[in-house]
Amino acid sequence: MSPLFLLLPLVILTLASTLSFRYHSNSETEQYLSMISATNPSIAHLYSIGRSVRGQKLWVLALGLSPHRHTVGIPEFKYVANIHGNEVLGRELLLQLIDNLVNGYRNNEPWSLQLLNSTRIHILPTMNPDGFDNADTDCVYIQGRYNYNGIDLNRNFPDAFDGPQWNQQPEKHREPEVRAVIGWLKTETFVLSANLHGGALVASYPYDNSNGSELVGGASITPDDDVFVHLAKVYSLNHPSMRDKNDECGDTLFKDGITNGFEWYPITGGMQDYNYVWAQCLEITLELSCCKFPPAKDLPALWADNRKALLAYIQQVHLGVKGQVFDGSGVPVQNAVVEVKGRRNICPFRTDRHGEYYRLLLPGNYSFTVTYPGHEVLTETLSVPYGPDQYSAMKHDFWLRRTNVTTDRTPVNLAPNCNYVLRLEGGGSISRFTWTDVAMGLGLVVALRSQID
Repeated sequence: MSPLFLLLPLVILTLASTLSFRYHSNSETEQYLSMISATNPSIAHLYSIGRSVRGQKLWVLALGLSPHRHTVGIPEFKYVANIHGNEVLGRELLLQLIDNLVNGYRNNEPWSLQLLNSTRIHILPTMNPDGFDNADTDCVYIQGRYNYNGIDLNRNFPDAFDGPQWNQQPEKHREPEVRAVIGWLKTETFVLSANLHGGALVASYPYDNSNGSELVGGASITPDDDVFVHLAKVYSLNHPSMRDKNDECGDTLFKDGITNGFEWYPITGGMQDYNYVWAQCLEITLELSCCKFPPAKDLPALWADNRKALLAYIQQVHLGVKGQVFDGSGVPVQNAVVEVKGRRNICPFRTDRHGEYYRLLLPGNYSFTVTYPGHEVLTETLSVPYGPDQYSAMKHDFWLRRTNVTTDRTPVNLAPNCNYVLRLEGGGSISRFTWTDVAMGLGLVVALRSQID
């Protein structure tokens, strides 16, 4: 064994224990994340969600009391940076955030203990490592923005408003980095997320696109617009200049430092809309610096500007209500539809494989309707308090009652481009189809008719 190999752990430890304010290469970032995972196994777990075009792994560090796997009742949160390879500040902010959280936990600091004891936090410092390798240090130019295939990754996701034909295209039309994130969203039930960009100073929220029916004034409004506005303001109001000085980047002044994405400028195939529509994860986009590649000397001040906001935003994962849905036998059930009156989402929110649901809601009274084949429709009104201060959303389980008829007549809430599951009464196969499938006459309408005839 060579002396250099023996010294490698010491080099990695030195890199991590003295995380400096500079730009770290992809290999240095990987070494740092590996060290954190190896030296803090009780709260940190490093895993890869896939590879870039050039084969570089997309590394994610999970932090929490159960970093290796989901715990029922503990919400999943994520930060993603560097989707545009030349927008680099987010990479370093997320490394500093990891350092801050881990050291805070080691030192028994209450804020870190509370966050990591109540939340599983996933951090992907770079979604576009190939673009970063090609990036120029210029503040404005776009060299390095795209992946190695020359594709803008934040225009490559399926788009709810771009027509069913495009949404149904095979996965080969997606870039590997995008496929990796889509696959990631299928393995974890993320509740809240943000992606970090550069080139402006504003918190942007969905929708980024529209087919017209969502337009209110110049904005494209989601059913959860009040929550999105709140989330964006949590970040902007905890940042010392985002609220009042965002026009310094050359844009018009954004009131309160926030903007609806479509109202700012529409995009197709964006990641935040995909998260919200298909993964029932509320995500916003954070533009964190006028300069896309700020000088390294500015990094300490930029970290100081964003630290409080990054932590406050994570805490918002505890808004609203969480719980499980149980069937007539007392078993948690997957794919039960959990809807809130007045918030008809393009894809209805459904329970995960643990029978869990999470609904981010501001304090108030809400009427919930829970639908599951073979069971009576359940409607309950809940009074929701403000959860983030207590690091826990309100917990409420729904208990369903079986219907007394032999044919399941449970109402099916269909929406375009969403996957549905039909379970025949008494067991049997599960059919998956979309509204588009039915409209195209692929024969799956027979499965639907068996549920309602």
